[in-house]
Amino acid sequence: MWRFVLRRAGNGVVSILGASLVIFMISRLSGDPITLMMPPDAPPQAIEAMRVALGLDRPLWTQYWIFVTNALTGDFGNSYRWQQPALNLVLDRLPATVELAVAALVFSVSVAVPLGVLSAVYRGGWVDRLGRILAMLGQAMPNFWVGLMLILVFAVGFGWLPAFGRGGPEHLILPAIALGWYPVAAQMRIVRSGMLDVLESDYIRLSRALGTPERLLVWKYAFRNAAVPLLTMLGVYFAAMLGGAFIVEVIFAWPGIGRMVVEAVFARDFPVVQAGVLFSSILFVMSNLLVDISYGIVDPRIRND
Repeated sequence: MWRFVLRRAGNGVVSILGASLVIFMISRLSGDPITLMMPPDAPPQAIEAMRVALGLDRPLWTQYWIFVTNALTGDFGNSYRWQQPALNLVLDRLPATVELAVAALVFSVSVAVPLGVLSAVYRGGWVDRLGRILAMLGQAMPNFWVGLMLILVFAVGFGWLPAFGRGGPEHLILPAIALGWYPVAAQMRIVRSGMLDVLESDYIRLSRALGTPERLLVWKYAFRNAAVPLLTMLGVYFAAMLGGAFIVEVIFAWPGIGRMVVEAVFARDFPVVQAGVLFSSILFVMSNLLVDISYGIVDPRIRND
Protein backbone atom coordinates (compact mmCIF):
# COMPACT_ATOMS: atom_id res chain seq x y z
CA MET A 1 0.00 0.00 0.00
CA TRP A 2 2.79 2.43 0.89
CA ARG A 3 4.50 1.76 -2.43
CA PHE A 4 1.26 2.62 -4.21
CA VAL A 5 0.87 5.86 -2.21
CA LEU A 6 4.49 6.89 -2.83
CA ARG A 7 4.17 6.18 -6.54
CA ARG A 8 1.02 8.31 -6.80
CA ALA A 9 2.62 11.06 -4.70
CA GLY A 10 5.67 11.04 -6.99
CA ASN A 11 3.42 11.44 -10.02
CA GLY A 12 1.74 14.35 -8.26
CA VAL A 13 5.07 16.08 -7.59
CA VAL A 14 6.05 15.70 -11.26
CA SER A 15 2.68 17.16 -12.30
CA ILE A 16 3.13 20.16 -9.99
CA LEU A 17 6.66 20.80 -11.31
CA GLY A 18 5.38 20.62 -14.87
CA ALA A 19 2.54 22.99 -14.02
CA SER A 20 5.00 25.43 -12.42
CA LEU A 21 7.12 25.49 -15.58
CA VAL A 22 4.11 26.03 -17.84
CA ILE A 23 2.74 28.77 -15.57
CA PHE A 24 6.12 30.51 -15.39
CA MET A 25 6.62 30.53 -19.16
CA ILE A 26 3.05 31.51 -20.10
CA SER A 27 2.97 34.39 -17.62
CA ARG A 28 6.01 35.86 -19.37
CA LEU A 29 4.18 35.87 -22.70
CA SER A 30 1.89 38.69 -21.55
CA GLY A 31 4.69 41.25 -21.93
CA ASP A 32 7.04 43.34 -19.83
CA PRO A 33 5.42 44.48 -16.56
CA ILE A 34 7.82 47.42 -16.36
CA THR A 35 5.90 49.17 -19.15
CA LEU A 36 2.78 49.21 -16.93
CA MET A 37 4.53 50.05 -13.68
CA MET A 38 6.57 52.99 -14.93
CA PRO A 39 5.22 56.21 -16.47
CA PRO A 40 5.53 56.57 -20.25
CA ASP A 41 8.10 59.35 -19.89
CA ALA A 42 10.32 57.45 -17.45
CA PRO A 43 14.03 57.66 -18.33
CA PRO A 44 15.75 54.48 -19.53
CA GLN A 45 17.96 54.47 -16.42
CA ALA A 46 14.91 54.30 -14.11
CA ILE A 47 13.33 51.55 -16.21
CA GLU A 48 16.51 49.49 -16.11
CA ALA A 49 16.90 50.05 -12.36
CA MET A 50 13.34 48.80 -11.78
CA ARG A 51 13.99 45.76 -13.95
CA VAL A 52 17.13 44.93 -11.96
CA ALA A 53 15.31 45.44 -8.65
CA LEU A 54 12.59 42.96 -9.67
CA GLY A 55 15.11 40.45 -11.02
CA LEU A 56 13.70 40.61 -14.53
CA ASP A 57 17.12 41.27 -16.03
CA ARG A 58 18.32 37.73 -15.27
CA PRO A 59 18.05 34.78 -17.69
CA LEU A 60 14.73 32.95 -17.73
CA TRP A 61 16.16 29.72 -16.32
CA THR A 62 17.64 31.68 -13.40
CA GLN A 63 14.32 33.38 -12.76
CA TYR A 64 12.57 29.99 -12.85
CA TRP A 65 15.04 28.43 -10.42
CA ILE A 66 14.56 31.32 -8.00
CA PHE A 67 10.79 31.01 -8.38
CA VAL A 68 10.77 27.26 -7.63
CA THR A 69 13.17 27.42 -4.67
CA ASN A 70 11.28 30.32 -3.10
CA ALA A 71 7.90 28.66 -3.76
CA LEU A 72 9.01 25.64 -1.72
CA THR A 73 9.17 27.95 1.31
CA GLY A 74 5.87 29.65 0.47
CA ASP A 75 7.55 32.78 -0.91
CA PHE A 76 6.08 33.78 -4.27
CA GLY A 77 7.36 37.34 -4.07
CA ASN A 78 5.46 40.59 -3.69
CA SER A 79 2.71 41.67 -6.02
CA TYR A 80 3.79 44.34 -8.49
CA ARG A 81 0.32 45.88 -8.35
CA TRP A 82 -0.81 45.53 -4.74
CA GLN A 83 2.65 45.59 -3.11
CA GLN A 84 1.78 42.68 -0.81
CA PRO A 85 3.02 39.08 -0.61
CA ALA A 86 1.40 37.20 -3.47
CA LEU A 87 0.61 34.14 -1.37
CA ASN A 88 -1.23 36.26 1.20
CA LEU A 89 -3.40 37.72 -1.55
CA VAL A 90 -4.24 34.21 -2.77
CA LEU A 91 -5.07 32.97 0.72
CA ASP A 92 -7.28 36.02 1.33
CA ARG A 93 -9.32 35.18 -1.78
CA LEU A 94 -9.36 31.42 -1.17
CA PRO A 95 -12.48 31.34 1.10
CA ALA A 96 -14.61 33.00 -1.58
CA THR A 97 -13.49 30.50 -4.23
CA VAL A 98 -14.04 27.53 -1.91
CA GLU A 99 -17.50 28.84 -0.98
CA LEU A 100 -18.45 29.10 -4.65
CA ALA A 101 -17.07 25.65 -5.47
CA VAL A 102 -18.89 24.02 -2.54
CA ALA A 103 -22.17 25.68 -3.51
CA ALA A 104 -21.72 24.59 -7.13
CA LEU A 105 -20.97 21.02 -6.05
CA VAL A 106 -24.07 20.95 -3.83
CA PHE A 107 -26.19 22.25 -6.70
CA SER A 108 -24.84 19.72 -9.21
CA VAL A 109 -25.30 16.77 -6.84
CA SER A 110 -28.79 17.86 -5.79
CA VAL A 111 -29.85 17.95 -9.45
CA ALA A 112 -27.86 14.98 -10.80
CA VAL A 113 -28.74 12.42 -8.11
CA PRO A 114 -32.57 12.61 -8.37
CA LEU A 115 -32.44 12.75 -12.17
CA GLY A 116 -30.01 9.83 -12.35
CA VAL A 117 -32.04 7.67 -9.97
CA LEU A 118 -35.38 8.44 -11.61
CA SER A 119 -33.92 7.94 -15.11
CA ALA A 120 -32.82 4.44 -14.10
CA VAL A 121 -36.06 3.57 -12.33
CA TYR A 122 -38.23 4.83 -15.20
CA ARG A 123 -35.92 3.75 -17.98
CA GLY A 124 -37.21 4.87 -21.35
CA GLY A 125 -39.90 7.08 -19.83
CA TRP A 126 -40.32 10.82 -19.95
CA VAL A 127 -38.07 11.34 -16.91
CA ASP A 128 -35.29 9.41 -18.64
CA ARG A 129 -35.71 11.46 -21.81
CA LEU A 130 -35.75 14.70 -19.83
CA GLY A 131 -32.56 13.67 -18.05
CA ARG A 132 -30.86 12.93 -21.36
CA ILE A 133 -31.87 16.31 -22.75
CA LEU A 134 -30.53 18.10 -19.68
CA ALA A 135 -27.32 16.10 -19.90
CA MET A 136 -26.89 17.04 -23.54
CA LEU A 137 -27.55 20.70 -22.78
CA GLY A 138 -25.13 20.60 -19.88
CA GLN A 139 -22.35 19.30 -22.10
CA ALA A 140 -23.16 21.72 -24.92
CA MET A 141 -23.36 24.99 -22.95
CA PRO A 142 -20.14 26.37 -21.42
CA ASN A 143 -20.38 27.93 -17.98
CA PHE A 144 -19.67 31.48 -19.18
CA TRP A 145 -22.64 31.32 -21.56
CA VAL A 146 -24.86 29.85 -18.83
CA GLY A 147 -23.75 32.64 -16.51
CA LEU A 148 -24.59 35.36 -19.03
CA MET A 149 -28.03 33.83 -19.69
CA LEU A 150 -28.73 33.60 -15.96
CA ILE A 151 -27.83 37.26 -15.51
CA LEU A 152 -29.96 38.25 -18.50
CA VAL A 153 -33.03 36.34 -17.30
CA PHE A 154 -33.00 36.41 -13.50
CA ALA A 155 -31.04 39.60 -12.76
CA VAL A 156 -31.88 41.91 -15.67
CA GLY A 157 -35.21 40.47 -16.82
CA PHE A 158 -37.01 39.57 -13.59
CA GLY A 159 -34.76 41.38 -11.12
CA TRP A 160 -35.01 38.50 -8.65
CA LEU A 161 -31.32 38.00 -7.92
CA PRO A 162 -28.19 40.21 -7.87
CA ALA A 163 -25.92 39.96 -10.87
CA PHE A 164 -22.56 40.53 -9.21
CA GLY A 165 -20.68 40.74 -5.94
CA ARG A 166 -20.44 38.64 -2.81
CA GLY A 167 -22.85 39.19 0.05
CA GLY A 168 -25.83 37.20 1.26
CA PRO A 169 -26.97 33.78 0.01
CA GLU A 170 -28.83 35.42 -2.86
CA HIS A 171 -25.48 36.50 -4.36
CA LEU A 172 -24.33 32.88 -4.47
CA ILE A 173 -27.24 31.34 -6.37
CA LEU A 174 -26.50 32.43 -9.94
CA PRO A 175 -22.71 31.84 -9.93
CA ALA A 176 -23.19 28.45 -8.22
CA ILE A 177 -25.65 27.36 -10.91
CA ALA A 178 -23.38 28.60 -13.69
CA LEU A 179 -20.36 26.75 -12.27
CA GLY A 180 -22.23 23.58 -11.30
CA TRP A 181 -24.29 23.21 -14.47
CA TYR A 182 -21.64 21.42 -16.54
CA PRO A 183 -20.85 18.57 -14.06
CA VAL A 184 -24.55 17.70 -13.73
CA ALA A 185 -24.47 15.67 -16.95
CA ALA A 186 -21.47 13.54 -15.97
CA GLN A 187 -22.73 12.94 -12.45
CA MET A 188 -26.20 12.02 -13.69
CA ARG A 189 -24.75 9.46 -16.11
CA ILE A 190 -22.67 7.90 -13.33
CA VAL A 191 -25.69 7.60 -11.03
CA ARG A 192 -27.94 6.30 -13.80
CA SER A 193 -25.42 3.67 -14.94
CA GLY A 194 -24.77 2.53 -11.38
CA MET A 195 -28.48 2.33 -10.58
CA LEU A 196 -29.20 0.27 -13.70
CA ASP A 197 -26.53 -2.27 -12.72
CA VAL A 198 -27.76 -2.49 -9.13
CA LEU A 199 -31.45 -2.71 -10.01
CA GLU A 200 -30.73 -5.71 -12.23
CA SER A 201 -28.80 -7.55 -9.49
CA ASP A 202 -30.15 -10.70 -7.87
CA TYR A 203 -30.51 -9.33 -4.35
CA ILE A 204 -32.71 -6.45 -5.57
CA ARG A 205 -34.93 -8.89 -7.45
CA LEU A 206 -35.16 -11.07 -4.36
CA SER A 207 -36.03 -8.10 -2.15
CA ARG A 208 -38.72 -7.02 -4.60
CA ALA A 209 -40.13 -10.56 -4.66
CA LEU A 210 -40.25 -10.56 -0.85
CA GLY A 211 -42.45 -7.48 -0.92
CA THR A 212 -39.97 -4.76 0.06
CA PRO A 213 -41.50 -1.32 -0.64
CA GLU A 214 -40.22 0.11 -3.91
CA ARG A 215 -39.22 3.45 -2.41
CA LEU A 216 -37.16 1.74 0.30
CA LEU A 217 -35.68 -0.63 -2.26
CA VAL A 218 -34.58 2.17 -4.58
CA TRP A 219 -33.35 4.86 -2.21
CA LYS A 220 -31.96 2.83 0.66
CA TYR A 221 -30.56 -0.35 -0.84
CA ALA A 222 -29.97 0.32 -4.53
CA PHE A 223 -28.82 3.92 -4.32
CA ARG A 224 -26.41 3.20 -1.46
CA ASN A 225 -24.42 0.83 -3.70
CA ALA A 226 -24.83 2.88 -6.86
CA ALA A 227 -23.50 6.03 -5.19
CA VAL A 228 -20.02 4.59 -4.50
CA PRO A 229 -18.54 5.62 -7.90
CA LEU A 230 -20.03 9.10 -7.53
CA LEU A 231 -18.62 9.58 -4.04
CA THR A 232 -15.13 8.61 -5.16
CA MET A 233 -15.32 11.12 -8.00
CA LEU A 234 -16.59 14.08 -5.98
CA GLY A 235 -13.02 15.05 -5.10
CA VAL A 236 -12.17 15.34 -8.79
CA TYR A 237 -15.32 17.36 -9.50
CA PHE A 238 -14.59 19.69 -6.58
CA ALA A 239 -11.03 20.27 -7.77
CA ALA A 240 -12.26 20.91 -11.30
CA MET A 241 -14.71 23.48 -9.97
CA LEU A 242 -11.95 25.23 -8.05
CA GLY A 243 -9.91 25.45 -11.23
CA GLY A 244 -12.88 26.25 -13.45
CA ALA A 245 -14.18 29.10 -11.31
CA PHE A 246 -11.97 31.68 -13.05
CA ILE A 247 -14.43 32.65 -15.79
CA VAL A 248 -17.49 32.48 -13.53
CA GLU A 249 -15.82 34.71 -10.95
CA VAL A 250 -15.06 37.30 -13.61
CA ILE A 251 -18.61 37.26 -15.01
CA PHE A 252 -20.26 37.66 -11.60
CA ALA A 253 -17.51 39.89 -10.11
CA TRP A 254 -16.99 37.26 -7.42
CA PRO A 255 -13.94 38.19 -5.29
CA GLY A 256 -12.14 34.87 -5.57
CA ILE A 257 -8.75 33.65 -6.75
CA GLY A 258 -9.85 33.43 -10.37
CA ARG A 259 -10.91 37.04 -10.66
CA MET A 260 -7.73 38.19 -8.93
CA VAL A 261 -5.56 36.14 -11.30
CA VAL A 262 -7.35 37.55 -14.36
CA GLU A 263 -6.78 41.09 -13.07
CA ALA A 264 -3.14 40.21 -12.42
CA VAL A 265 -2.74 38.91 -15.98
CA PHE A 266 -3.86 42.24 -17.44
CA ALA A 267 -1.54 44.03 -15.01
CA ARG A 268 1.32 41.62 -15.87
CA ASP A 269 1.66 40.91 -12.17
CA PHE A 270 3.81 37.78 -12.47
CA PRO A 271 3.99 36.84 -8.75
CA VAL A 272 0.21 36.88 -8.29
CA VAL A 273 -0.44 34.95 -11.53
CA GLN A 274 2.13 32.32 -10.60
CA ALA A 275 0.93 32.01 -7.00
CA GLY A 276 -2.77 31.83 -7.91
CA VAL A 277 -2.52 29.34 -10.76
CA LEU A 278 0.09 27.16 -9.05
CA PHE A 279 -1.97 27.08 -5.84
CA SER A 280 -5.03 25.98 -7.83
CA SER A 281 -2.91 23.34 -9.58
CA ILE A 282 -1.71 22.00 -6.23
CA LEU A 283 -5.30 21.74 -4.98
CA PHE A 284 -6.28 19.87 -8.14
CA VAL A 285 -3.34 17.43 -7.87
CA MET A 286 -3.97 16.82 -4.16
CA SER A 287 -7.64 16.08 -4.80
CA ASN A 288 -6.74 13.59 -7.52
CA LEU A 289 -4.16 12.02 -5.20
CA LEU A 290 -6.78 11.52 -2.48
CA VAL A 291 -9.14 9.96 -5.02
CA ASP A 292 -6.40 7.60 -6.25
CA ILE A 293 -5.61 6.56 -2.68
CA SER A 294 -9.29 5.95 -1.96
CA TYR A 295 -9.49 3.77 -5.06
CA GLY A 296 -6.48 1.82 -3.84
CA ILE A 297 -8.04 1.29 -0.43
CA VAL A 298 -11.36 0.11 -1.87
CA ASP A 299 -9.95 -2.06 -4.67
CA PRO A 300 -6.72 -4.02 -3.92
CA ARG A 301 -6.28 -4.76 -7.63
CA ILE A 302 -5.52 -1.09 -8.31
CA ARG A 303 -2.77 -0.72 -5.69
CA ASN A 304 -1.19 -4.02 -6.77
CA ASP A 305 -1.14 -3.08 -10.44
